[in-house]
Amino acid sequence: MKGFTKFSLVLVLAIAGGLIAFSQTQSQSEPQNPDTIVVEKTEVILDAVVRDKKGRPVTNLSAKDFEVYENGELQQISSLRRVVRGSEANISRPSAGPSENKQTMQPTPATSNATTTARALPSPADVNNLSAVALVFDRLSTNGRARSHEAALAYIAQGFPQNDLVGVFAVNPSLKILQQFTNDKQLVKQAVDQAQSENSTTPTLNPAQIDEASSLSYLNDLWKKQALLADALYYGRSKDQMADLVALLVLEMSIRTAEVFDGLERDRQGQGTTAALLAIIDAMRKLPGRKAVIFFGESVAVTAKVMPQFRNVISNANRAGVSIYSVDAAGLRTVSSDVEAGQAMTLLGQRRAAIAASKEDITSLNGIGPAGNMEGPMTFDLERNEELVRRNPERILAALADETGGLLISSTNDPGARLRQVNEDLHSYYLLTYSPRNQNYDGGYRRISVRVTRTGADVQARKGYYALRGSYDSPILEYEVPALAMLSGKTVTDAFHTHCAAFSFPEPTRPGLVPVVVEVPAGAINFLVDNAKTKYGADFSVVVLIRNAASRVARKLSTHYLLNGPYDKLDAALNGSILFYKETQLEPGRYSVSSIVYDALAKQSSTSAATVTVPIVEKNSLRLSSIVLVKNGEHLSSANKQASRLLRFNELLLYPNLGEPLSKSDDKELTLFLTAYAPDALATKLTLEIAQGGRTVGQLSYDLPAADQNGRIQYASAIPLDKFQPGNYELRVTVQNAKSKAMNAALFTINP
Repeated sequence: MKGFTKFSLVLVLAIAGGLIAFSQTQSQSEPQNPDTIVVEKTEVILDAVVRDKKGRPVTNLSAKDFEVYENGELQQISSLRRVVRGSEANISRPSAGPSENKQTMQPTPATSNATTTARALPSPADVNNLSAVALVFDRLSTNGRARSHEAALAYIAQGFPQNDLVGVFAVNPSLKILQQFTNDKQLVKQAVDQAQSENSTTPTLNPAQIDEASSLSYLNDLWKKQALLADALYYGRSKDQMADLVALLVLEMSIRTAEVFDGLERDRQGQGTTAALLAIIDAMRKLPGRKAVIFFGESVAVTAKVMPQFRNVISNANRAGVSIYSVDAAGLRTVSSDVEAGQAMTLLGQRRAAIAASKEDITSLNGIGPAGNMEGPMTFDLERNEELVRRNPERILAALADETGGLLISSTNDPGARLRQVNEDLHSYYLLTYSPRNQNYDGGYRRISVRVTRTGADVQARKGYYALRGSYDSPILEYEVPALAMLSGKTVTDAFHTHCAAFSFPEPTRPGLVPVVVEVPAGAINFLVDNAKTKYGADFSVVVLIRNAASRVARKLSTHYLLNGPYDKLDAALNGSILFYKETQLEPGRYSVSSIVYDALAKQSSTSAATVTVPIVEKNSLRLSSIVLVKNGEHLSSANKQASRLLRFNELLLYPNLGEPLSKSDDKELTLFLTAYAPDALATKLTLEIAQGGRTVGQLSYDLPAADQNGRIQYASAIPLDKFQPGNYELRVTVQNAKSKAMNAALFTINP
């Protein structure tokens, strides 16, 4: 490769060595936060609010008054206790759980313009008595903003105890942290006032706007005339009829333009809202006990593309113990959402029926008219029909509340008064536990139903969970569930081979920076071809778990791959490999890395393992990255200019060898790459040594060039393999100057 240093090592000794292999650390269950619904070991923990028909809390229930069903099967309740929280009450519940959960709330990083933070937070001793409420203002109309503002002020006016933390967030279009979690009422009020101006937006089109053109008085007549109009176009008999047909074509194009734009815009808005909720919920999971999100919205855009993310919100809220209280900021609606959607669906059906009827009378239109472009694909209208069903805002808001054990506040222009229930629910609820009868944690979604046998009692409780062992540092996404279930199981069948690796690059501003790479052979993935053989598609995911020395998951990384293309390009797609690449930040220590590639179409998987050590960085000392053995490289192009600079050398983008043996006949040479970090201008020397069976077989020294302005010294070289015998080797690198030195090593194998 251009720019690499090529040299020959002085061969000292060559002897065959034994096979060097890494052993994968067995996964262990992580201690469970006692107030979350995450399945840990064999216990599920639920919080439930019980009220009578007048809305008053029921406070004198015992375990015999409750029934819990999981997927319709009655469960045996292990324990029940009533929790009373707040500054004047003692907590009655299990111990606080792992020490990592005993910390002050920190919001998930996001775009923020918050300049103030709480100056008086509860003491660390009070962490187990904390409650958290997030006020989230979605995209709202002018009236919706005013109504939500008044409701939020009414909630604040009720007051909240010293141990209640309240955060304020706005979505427009990205997440803005208007106020970090605090118990300072004045700061919260200022943030709510700011939300009224911050949260202005242009709403997406609604069904009435889109179908306005379809309801024009002359449109039905035009549809009925389509056979005659098309006949006129074909034979050219009437100018007036020709004009009508052109008008119909223009109208159809206008309708389709509005529908396509609306769909794309709703995708964007729905993804923004659900991503914001996921981030907030993930931040709140650190606190034990019941938490709440008060969500002010008018209509969450849950399209087919957004639906998986919407389910992620509900699932992760349940894992984190967060109940969502949905406030329909539209207030009293003059027309029912069901009526609006029904009218739109009726017009859609009429248009399709009219076009289909006229199509029967026409045998040849040269590709124009109802048998040609005007008709459009039937699937487009079917998808449109499904979208109209999902448009009902009250159903979406109700699902958020009902599935997470919260409450829907709708059909009122004064929702503030009903928000009093949020604080009541946070400070008085029942905590019950049970061990599922089904001990197969296969990642399936399990429906939960909590009932009270006492007459006249209503229960608010979460409705389900994914059956997974372990807890994770980030939200669990729907596509990750099958892979996580396999990684937490005892055995995984590898249907194909993959490789993974993790490297340490102790950058000056990010000393714990670790890039993770997984290589997936494209030919091992199942590509589905449509019946007409016009296009192909693939659906697979890569999930990586990084565990610390205690076998607890420190990081979860993943990517969902939905690949598609024209059928005639399938052979090209099957060649080569697909590289998963993610960067993360870790504390000093030794970590085990487990990756799984899950093919959703073939229901097959492959696992691989690696290790990485993040060094303790000493100030003003030399640092050395991991040694990266290079598989190949390519010149940077416009397509990969944004690739990580960690694996760039001059104008080359480097692709690492992730543990594959080298071949003397095919590879010819060992190519390595590393980065040294020099805090000063002292001369730096590199020593490279290759050992086999504990004995040095080759060694050299090299004076490194001066560091760049960021203190980096990149080094790459290619070592001929012709004089090395097949076997296992260790490559050791040392960099040193007059003040300090750093060392690292890598293993490799040479085949004949």
